[in-house]
Formats: sequence, C-alpha cells, structure tokens
Amino acid sequence: MPSLDLNPEIVQFVIDKVHEFHSREDVTFPEEDEVQAVNEELAEQFATDFAGDPYYQELTTTIDDLEPDQQMSLVALMWVGRGDYDLEEWDEALKFAEEVWTDHTAEYLVGTPLLADYLAEGLQQFETEGGE
Repeated sequence: MPSLDLNPEIVQFVIDKVHEFHSREDVTFPEEDEVQAVNEELAEQFATDFAGDPYYQELTTTIDDLEPDQQMSLVALMWVGRGDYDLEEWDEALKFAEEVWTDHTAEYLVGTPLLADYLAEGLQQFETEGGE
C-alpha cells in the first residue's frame, strides 16, 4: 500500500488556500481542453499578474516552504487526483515528480485549474486505501 509522506492537514490547508485564490473574480483559466498545452504559460502569467497579491503570495509561500520531497508529493498527489496516475502507480508518480521538480513548483500548482479538487480527490484516494 502506498503511503503519503505529507501531512494531510498541510494538504487540506493548501486546498483551502487554493479555493480562496481560484474563486476570485480576477482569476480565470482557459477552457479545459486547452489547459494542458498552456499550463506552464498560465503559471508564468499568474506569477506576473498576481505577484503582489496577498492570496497568491500566501499560497505560493506555503508551497515554497515545504521541503522539496513534500512538494514532489503534493505534485504527485495532484496527478493522482487528476487521473494521470492510479494510486497503485504512486511510486511512478513520485519518481516523475522528482525528475521534473523545479523551484517553480508552487507556480505550477497554483496555475493548475481545479487544483483543489485534484488534491482533495488524491487525498481521498489515500484515505480510502488506508481505511480498507
């Protein structure tokens, strides 16, 4: 059984902060079918447009303050929740998150539409797996 080396309370805190930021009127995302192609571009745009925004700063600081391995777990958790990986593929997701990790992980995550939903779904899968 895979294990999440990230405190679920931290994940829930990030989910709550993402909801606060993404629900604002001035935060918009492209249509869902365009998202994968523009995710990096969108992350850069958010970093520029919201650099002085306290919601954005709190969210990115929270993620940046995590250890790199925790950031990788958060990214892998998002991928599991999004369906890119199954929970059984957790080690593969973590390995790929490690390979592509940069110091812009917070921007990548914040620029992901439905991030809060994906993290919540990934966390739910771990909780369901752990409860069996």
